[in-house]
This record gives sequence, structure tokens and C-alpha cells, in this order.
Amino acid sequence: MQANLRVRRYDPESAEQGSHLQDYQIEVPDHFTVLDALMKVREEDDPSLALRCSCRASICGSCAMTVNGRASLVCKTKMLDVAPDGQAVLVEPMNNQRVVKDLVVDLQFFWGKVRAVEPYLQPRGEEPEGEYIASNESMLNLLTPMGCIMCGACVSACTVLEVDKNFLGPAALAKAYRFVADPRDDETQQRLESLNESSGVWDCTRCYMCVDVCPKGVAPMDRIMDLRESIIEAGMTNTPGARHIESFARTVAHSGSLDEPMLAIDTWGRTNIIKLMDNAMLGFRTLRRGKLPLRSGPFHPRRPGADAVGRIFKQDPAAKYCA
Repeated sequence: MQANLRVRRYDPESAEQGSHLQDYQIEVPDHFTVLDALMKVREEDDPSLALRCSCRASICGSCAMTVNGRASLVCKTKMLDVAPDGQAVLVEPMNNQRVVKDLVVDLQFFWGKVRAVEPYLQPRGEEPEGEYIASNESMLNLLTPMGCIMCGACVSACTVLEVDKNFLGPAALAKAYRFVADPRDDETQQRLESLNESSGVWDCTRCYMCVDVCPKGVAPMDRIMDLRESIIEAGMTNTPGARHIESFARTVAHSGSLDEPMLAIDTWGRTNIIKLMDNAMLGFRTLRRGKLPLRSGPFHPRRPGADAVGRIFKQDPAAKYCA
């Protein structure tokens, strides 16, 4: 088959020219992956093309790139899957990270987020004579987050990091859950307090992008929701994020729909005038664009079927952690 690659190029030595797209057409066997095609381009056509790879078996995570707008491991992305009829395949570096050259990004940003959650066990007290023992049940629970290969695909796809670089990000938070849920770690309280602050678990918007692109099924967003639940169960409810979900669940369970003004008041508190004014201005803009329903009176009305919605929250109390 003919592979038609459109590769995003960037040369730091001529940075004033910015990035640009370069097209390559090569003949490849049907079993070739995008990585195979890129390596053939580099070896036979353009040795200046910079890319990063290692194991070529979806183990090391070093070949994460953006293929047709989606973060992917190019070593497991077959050309036939993304271009069955020979369409052009757009290959770009990962998003949300500084490009070093062509398809290579600087991972300092990614690793800085991971280090911020202290990704190591912190047991207290006397060391056991043999080893720290964890139950089979607890280790089975940890298998999913432990499957992370640190490829950074979820960070590339994260819509929050596009606008807020302070957010810890899905990879770091999934790693944090791995240690919060480990019975051999004794710093759960300190970890949850840190994750409960600004830039932590409450900044996730639940867009599902990290779940969609994760090549190992780690589902970082689900781990973030687990952390939210742990924070609430630990009694750490006096933060904007915790108050937000409590207000969301309470108003939706009662009336069957969201009370936006009360959500803002409950989240930021009645004395936080600056935040409330910011939210009021946002409310006016959304109202002007037809994205905020007008009320028929001063109170939030109960919608038809509100009782059924309330029963959902009673049957599954954890549903509120997804708010």
C-alpha cells in the first residue's frame, strides 16, 4: 500500500519560521504501523526527521504522538486502521508539551507533574522483619493504575491542561491513586489533603479524553473520581471542589435539574464577592448566548420526573463524585 504521511516539522535552529507540514509518500507492506512508516521515511528518504521510539511493542511508551488529532502510540497504530483507503495521515508531536524538534517533545513538564504527587511508597513505623505485605484483594485493585507506562498520551489529550498548566493532569493523578490505594503507604491523609487543593482532582472536567486515548486501559479519569470519593469520605469537604459536587448532587436530586446560581453560591461561599461577581458575569454571557434557561420565578422549580432522578442518587451515592 502507499502511505501518505503529513508530518508536522519543527527545527529549533530556524524557529523563526515556525512549524510546517511536510508530505511523504512511500510504499509499505499492509502490516506496517505508523511508526514503521516514519522510520522508513527517516532511513530511506529524510534522515533529518526527528522522532522518539524504543521497544516498538507498546511497552516503553516513548513513541506517543498525535495521529489525525488523537494521541496515540504509533508503534501500535496500523496504517491500514487510520488510512484504509490510502488517505493522508497527519502525524504531529504530543500536545500540551514543548516541542524539541519535529515529533520529539520535552517531557520535563510531564515528569514534573508525576514527581509532584510523590510517586513512591511512604510507610511509617518500624520496618517489618521480612517484607511489607499487601493483600491479594488490594493488589488486584492496583493492577489497573499500575499498568501505566508513562507514555503521556493522556496528558497530550487533556483539555484542562490546554488552558491551565497548573493542573496536575491525568497521569500524575492516576499515579497518586496508585499510592493512596496501597495499604503499605501511610501518607494517605497528607496525599488527599494535597490533591484536594487547587490544581488537584477537582479541576478535572470529565471530558473522557484521557480514558479514550490511554493505550493500557488505565482510565485516569476513573482514578480521579475514586480520589474524589476518598476525599469526601475522609471528611475534607470545605473546599470549592467538594462543595461544588455536594451542591450539584443536592439540587439535581431534589429538582431534577441543575440550579446554576445556587451552585455558584454554594461552591464559592456567600462572602467570596470576587468569585461570585466573576460567575455572575459568566452567567450573563451564557444567558445572552441562549445557554442558560430563564426561570419562570425566583425559585428553582421541580421538573417532571424529579423523583426518579432523586432515586438514582439514593441508589448510587457515588454518582455525585462524577459531578
